[in-house]
Amino acid sequence: MPPNRPARPLPIYIVSDSTGNTAENVVRAALQQFRDYLVHIQTYPNVRDEKQLRAIIRLAAKERALVVFTLVQPENQRTIYDAATTHGVQLVDLIGALLGKLADYLALPPEGVPGHGVLGDEYFRRIEAVEFTVKHDDGAEPRHLHKADLVLVGVSRTSKTPLSTFLAHRGWKVANVPIVLGIEPPRELSEVDQDRVYALTIEAHDLHEIRMARLRNLGMSTRGPYGQMEHIALELEYARDLFRRNPAWPVIDVTHKAVEETAAQILQVHNERLARRARVKKPASE
Repeated sequence: MPPNRPARPLPIYIVSDSTGNTAENVVRAALQQFRDYLVHIQTYPNVRDEKQLRAIIRLAAKERALVVFTLVQPENQRTIYDAATTHGVQLVDLIGALLGKLADYLALPPEGVPGHGVLGDEYFRRIEAVEFTVKHDDGAEPRHLHKADLVLVGVSRTSKTPLSTFLAHRGWKVANVPIVLGIEPPRELSEVDQDRVYALTIEAHDLHEIRMARLRNLGMSTRGPYGQMEHIALELEYARDLFRRNPAWPVIDVTHKAVEETAAQILQVHNERLARRARVKKPASE
């Protein structure tokens, strides 16, 4: 062990009046600039009471912890600074200085409402959705289909991946499953909530043009079945037959549609389904 290296992890307390996700992620990002560090991060979320703050600072003094905090209410900021001074605890205020500078620059007072941080729950929900969607693109990991908010199915080049990515950046966990001529979809597709599955189709002529352009861009031969009209017609008919056997799947035609337009159509149907379910679950006495 190097000289002066602590025998146990150094404690870092994260204190927040919201989830604490922002502060914890900033601390972990900063720690990447150090080698061979040994720390233990303890997060205290939703701390909005003076007694809680003082108790945490007393514990931090006992364990000689560094305290990193994001508190937006002025009274809580004063409390933690006062308690830290009393007990000799080191503090790092991640948001106070920024709020002060922004208040001066904008000539507006901050609202002081907990949970209004830029990197709040919504931000991290979107990050999680994007990570999930990337890992479940093009039929990958079908065993996790039940975890998806939305499942898109369609033949190759029906905008499954662009749609999935677009929806993921809006917080939806999306998986997509390719339909391949003559190959049954994974059994997990029939086991998921069928209200989450959306079928994508396209006009044969347009699909032919898209595939031919892709093959040319990749420098590949255009003579294979992938770009031939006869093969495309068979693929689309195979897909239509699958859709007919699964009437719960809304069929969305993506021909000449922007990704945003198709996504809006999918979300409209999905939100209507969620609202319908909510009405069904509502007690009859209400």
